[in-house]
Amino acid sequence: MVGDNFRKSRLWAVLKPFIGIAAAVGLNIFFNRMMGRFHIPLFMDNVGTLLAAALGGYLPGILTGYLTNFINMTADVENVYYASLSVLIATAGAFFYKRGMFDKLWKTILTIPVFAFIGGALGSLLTYCIYGFGMGEGISAPFARALLEKGTLSVFTAQLISDVVIDLIDKTINVLIVFVILKIIPDKVKNPMGLSCWQQRPITQADRVKIDKNKIRGMSLGTKISIVVAFVMIVIAFVTTSISCVFYHSFAIEQFSETGVRTAQLAASVIDGDRVDEYLEQGKDYGGYRDAVMHLKNLLSTTPELEYVYAYRIENDGCHVLFDLGSDGLERSKPGDMIPFDESFAPYLNKLKRGENIDSIVTDATYGRLLTNYEPVYNSKGKCVCYAATDISMAAIRLHEISFLAKVLSLFVGFFLLILAFCIWLAKYSIIYPIDAMTLVAEEFASDTAGDRARSLKALSDLDIRTGDEVENLYSSMNVMMEESVQQMEHIKKKGEELSKMQNGLITVLADIVESRDKKTGQHIKKTAAYTRFLLQCMMNEGIHADIINPEYIESVANSAPLHDIGKIVVSDTILNKNGRLTDEEFEKMKSHTTAGKEMIQKTMDLVSDPGYLSEAEGLAAYHHEKWDGSGYPNGLSGDEIPLSARVMAVSDVLDALLSKRSYKEPYTFEQAVDIIKEGSGKHFDPTIIRVFLEHLPEIKEIADKQDQEYTITS
Repeated sequence: MVGDNFRKSRLWAVLKPFIGIAAAVGLNIFFNRMMGRFHIPLFMDNVGTLLAAALGGYLPGILTGYLTNFINMTADVENVYYASLSVLIATAGAFFYKRGMFDKLWKTILTIPVFAFIGGALGSLLTYCIYGFGMGEGISAPFARALLEKGTLSVFTAQLISDVVIDLIDKTINVLIVFVILKIIPDKVKNPMGLSCWQQRPITQADRVKIDKNKIRGMSLGTKISIVVAFVMIVIAFVTTSISCVFYHSFAIEQFSETGVRTAQLAASVIDGDRVDEYLEQGKDYGGYRDAVMHLKNLLSTTPELEYVYAYRIENDGCHVLFDLGSDGLERSKPGDMIPFDESFAPYLNKLKRGENIDSIVTDATYGRLLTNYEPVYNSKGKCVCYAATDISMAAIRLHEISFLAKVLSLFVGFFLLILAFCIWLAKYSIIYPIDAMTLVAEEFASDTAGDRARSLKALSDLDIRTGDEVENLYSSMNVMMEESVQQMEHIKKKGEELSKMQNGLITVLADIVESRDKKTGQHIKKTAAYTRFLLQCMMNEGIHADIINPEYIESVANSAPLHDIGKIVVSDTILNKNGRLTDEEFEKMKSHTTAGKEMIQKTMDLVSDPGYLSEAEGLAAYHHEKWDGSGYPNGLSGDEIPLSARVMAVSDVLDALLSKRSYKEPYTFEQAVDIIKEGSGKHFDPTIIRVFLEHLPEIKEIADKQDQEYTITS
């Protein structure tokens, strides 16, 4: 009877946590929106978070805070960076509630400074690291301006104080509302709101006392799980963050270099190369000088990254100044002044004296660490007469890198606590509580006399553990004979070995892909997979090759599409990324990637009993360079001899190759690429596939643009 009642309540036990979290998130959104509607300078977005943390524990509270921030992204996408603060508030709320801090009003008041510190001080510091402090239009901005008007505080201090004060008021109201709600809710209502997920008969308080008396020789299972999860996530975060920062640094340098080059070119465009002597000799008295200075000042005002913009004539004795403006628009040197060569430019002096271009360089000299760009200025005869130059402070670039790091760490902290809480919660209800309950029954069974063991067996049966995993298998084995238990575990072992083999096979393939040296492979495989999926879907909709194409086939081909160029691992870097046309010998080596890819996939398939989509990947890797007229490679197949998936991939592969920039060519326009593919119908490509391709050009172009946009964003 107990087991029947438990099964009847299982659905409610599963739905209850999600209903409670949804209600708590709704409470957060409601209070926050009301503050905005009535223009009250408070956030009021933690009432539901604290209630969920108090009534449900760490995981419901953290989920509520996390979801609240993600929903608030609809109003301001940057709210996602502050999810970590909501998660910390939820963690602190659950911690305080478990220790009775919400039992008495005076205890509750003691928690307010902690919440205010998280939301105000940490939030203010996070804002500073991400954006820097400026007098924006945030909730605390008016108060910060009032503090600044007194003239005794810096912008940083004024903003920090205003954020803390506003958040102290906000968290006081939040906490007091939560305290009142907790006092109003009857105990009989609080208990069902525990947001638990029992997968067995719930453990009673009396049983809990008995379990707690059991001494553990070493560390508890819950603590071990927490430590392992925390350690793994921290290591992963450290590695990924370090790699991300390295890539971001390179990306930032590249982006700021482009900005410097563009602004140097603009600066060069306002300088009359035929009037350089007048600039030097007459300086400010020359009318054209004033016009050029005005344009350069406009350039400085519209490009905040610029630290300096100037123009020098490079001669043997040094740099002769034409213009020299700082970010404040003031002149650093007068026209005609001579500035000695800086040591940082020693490697480039010969080129500069000859009037040649030089790449962006990072200097650490008189004016600090700078990213410098020089642009030649030519006279009407085409001779370089001077250089326009721009300097971007590396400190500004560093601020962008700090902002990036702050965003990454903020997102990680929130996600880290969410995953940690989820793992602990899942471990409790799926592992720890069931094991504790079985241990308790087993101990009673061991101490019972023969006549009393029937009662213990009944108690074991009444546990009705339904975790759906190895714990349930363990529970079942305690209710059957040892032989059945051994058979069951042997079955699990075989399944585990099979899964392990499949995993090892996939890891082998993925490792080969990761080691690929084709610099364009990552984006290439995404695009070709997208084109292939779309073309096959269109063909299925038209009933083309209905005996072959179905949803399962499309999924199989799309999943295997990224493996079509896996054989390029055998091609050397010299050939793979050669800046020019391949020789016949090099092309023969390049062609070997088809057979190499087939062999690699065949080896992987041999490791598993069910190869799945790898069988389709084998054909793609081997035949995607075959041509409809039989002139392709490696086997010279023609027409329907070529697998359908490879014929579709051939179109996708060529389309992306034409649209993409390579080391040996610039990208074609979409229209040019379409014309080339159209000309290949019946020669290189299957005419039926080309017909479908041409009938859906707008959708295909949309796929290409979307992939490029996603690549730009993630880059």
